[in-house]
Amino acid sequence: MKAATAHIDIDALRHNFSILKSYAPDSKALAVVKANGYGHGLLEVARTVNDLCDGFAVARIEEALALRSGGIVKRVLLLEGFFSPSDLPILVINNIETVVHTPTQLEALEQAELERPVSVWLKIDTGMHRLGIRPEEVADFVARLEACDNVQKPVRFITHFGCADELDSDVTARQIEAFNTLTAPYEGEHSLAASPGILLWPDSHQDWIRPGVSMYGVSPLAEKTGADFNLKPVMTLTSSLIAVRTVKQGEAVGYGANWVSERDTKIGVIAIGYGDGYPRMAPNGTPVYINGRIVPLSGRVSMDMLTVDLGPDAADQVGDEAVLWGEPLPSEIVAQHIGTIAYELVTKLTARVNMHYR
Repeated sequence: MKAATAHIDIDALRHNFSILKSYAPDSKALAVVKANGYGHGLLEVARTVNDLCDGFAVARIEEALALRSGGIVKRVLLLEGFFSPSDLPILVINNIETVVHTPTQLEALEQAELERPVSVWLKIDTGMHRLGIRPEEVADFVARLEACDNVQKPVRFITHFGCADELDSDVTARQIEAFNTLTAPYEGEHSLAASPGILLWPDSHQDWIRPGVSMYGVSPLAEKTGADFNLKPVMTLTSSLIAVRTVKQGEAVGYGANWVSERDTKIGVIAIGYGDGYPRMAPNGTPVYINGRIVPLSGRVSMDMLTVDLGPDAADQVGDEAVLWGEPLPSEIVAQHIGTIAYELVTKLTARVNMHYR
């Protein structure tokens, strides 16, 4: 009998990456492995797709250094850029590339004394208004970067979409148009498309795509699952029934007594809780898959356990496996019940969850 285990299907991961590359066959691909490979294991994911991708993208320098220390030699890009001027020599030594999106970063590059120049991707704010330089700043930034001996030439260009999962919105089309106009005078390569851009906006593919959550079999669209794009779930989160109990009509189960049984029934207790990363906010009725059927979460999620209504005629036994999400219960469906997104589910697992690669 196993407690919380995340089963990682490496064949599914490779399948998904190949599918995403088929959407943009003329583009190079940066595999996005930030947040511990979206909860799937940073190094394990990187090694699995190393021969399929042209490089990797992470959020933090610590993630980039973990890739290097784990034997990954392909290009690695810091999507948030470097945080301190003291990071620059580390980037040089470890051949790590960086996004630049602030005047502070530009000034740090201009003032640094480096053994070799750094590869820079200039991030342009085309409408998301989170990170990036404003359109009116592009010409000045490019001129200064091209004049800086610490910067490899040519400078590359990158942006990020705010509404690419909304096909009925014109925001993404306007972002693509703005990016193309702003970068037209320059020769550097372009990267616009993360997962929704790859799947939905062909005009955004250009030189580099950045497959993220879709690489792990998760749809970036709230109303769809990965299967709608021929993607397979890479993570299946399971645990085991540790008790099957009889509950009478009118009896409450769990903390706060927020679920009261409407009938005599059997309750299954599963060894997983918010201490493993399963959301405490999951409401009654959230689906769990046991022995070929969906059963509803019944009672508040505890630190180490949760409870489900197995039904009055249930034949389930202690030790039977429960699937919290994955195959055959898509994480997107579970996320919809909880009121979150599948990205959050897969990235929030704690160190207590056993990782099993198959």
